[in-house]
Order: sequence, then structure tokens, then C-alpha cells
Amino acid sequence: MKKKVTQKVKQKSSNMKKTSSVRSSAPAAKAVVAKAPPRLEAKPDPRFTQAVQNYEAGLKAMQQHKFDKAKASLTKVLEGPSKELADRARVHLNTCNQQLGKSTNTFKTPEEHYDYAVSLTNSGDYDNARSHMERLLKQHPKADYAVYGLAVLDALTNRVEDCLRNLQHAIKLNPSNRYQARNDSDFAQMADDPRFTEVLYPEPEGESSSSSAAGAAANKSRR
Repeated sequence: MKKKVTQKVKQKSSNMKKTSSVRSSAPAAKAVVAKAPPRLEAKPDPRFTQAVQNYEAGLKAMQQHKFDKAKASLTKVLEGPSKELADRARVHLNTCNQQLGKSTNTFKTPEEHYDYAVSLTNSGDYDNARSHMERLLKQHPKADYAVYGLAVLDALTNRVEDCLRNLQHAIKLNPSNRYQARNDSDFAQMADDPRFTEVLYPEPEGESSSSSAAGAAANKSRR
């Protein structure tokens, strides 16, 4: 009896092992992962984008000393949705108004007007500087320093012919301008032009006439 019971137990154990091996050979079920819904990105406010563009355009115009143009761009920023940008724009607008106020001021003396034009030249605002020099010259046609200032602007902006003409005119009105021009670094670009050298270092009249007489005599002897 004991042997039969033992055999039945062994057979049952063997059947359980076969069942487990069959189960383990079955393919595992794939886990289903739910996909997250796509995120909807908020589109930028076109009014804010436009305000930023106007602000940047205003700053660029200020750097170029075009304060009228800068003021127009910065004023548009005030109409935009950004309070922070609007506050910054107001600060720059005050600067524009101050600069524009200077350009329309009535100067007390021609020298004061000239000094302002020179300050514009030194800051690189050549267009406005020229405008003020020409305006000053219309009011005071014999202001040699204004003509000299135009010659400087011509040299800085590579207007060679205008530079030579204005410099000659300034020297004619006031010969001391010749000596000033010799030491003026603003004329550095003109240094290699022989005509500029002739304006600054003309031959004395005596030397010029004697050299022409000697040349005429030499030509006569050759004949």
C-alpha cells in the first residue's frame, strides 16, 4: 500500500511540473500604455510681438541719433499690452524730447549755435551737424568757423571736392584757419591728396613768380 501511495504522489507532482512548464511557455501579454494627450502651446500675443519690434526699432533709431523716428516707434509701444515695455519706452521718449528740444532751440549767439553743431559732429551725428552748420551760415554768411566746420564734416564723410572748396573759402575769410587745419586730425583722410597739401602749404607768391619766370627762360633757351 505504501508503495502505491508513493507512486501516486510522484505522478501527481510530475503532472504539476508539466502544467507549470506549459504555462511558462505561453507568451506574455503586452502592457497597454495610454498615450498622453498632445500639449497645446499658447500662441504669442501678436500685439506684444509688435510692441517689442517697435521698442527695438526705437532704440536703434536713438543710437543713430534719429530722434524723430525713435519717438514715433516708442510712442507706438505705449499702445501695446506690456506695461513694463511701456514704462521703458517712456524713459527713452523723455530723452528723445530733450534732444529734439535742443535742435529747435533759439541760440543766444552764433558761437553757441556753432558749439552745439560741433557737439553733434563729435557724437557722430553728421547729418544734423551739417544741417546746423548750414543754418548758421545762412544767418551769418561771413562766419568763417561755420565754413571751416563744413569742411571738417566733408572730410569726415569723404566728400573730397566739397572739403577742398569749403576749406579754401574758410581760409579766404580768415587766413588763420590754414594753420588750424594743419594740426586738425579731422582732416587725416585728406592728407594724401596733393590738392589738400597745396591749400595748406601754398608757395609764396615771390617763389611762384620767380619759378615761372625761370621756366619761361629755360624754354626760350631751348628754342
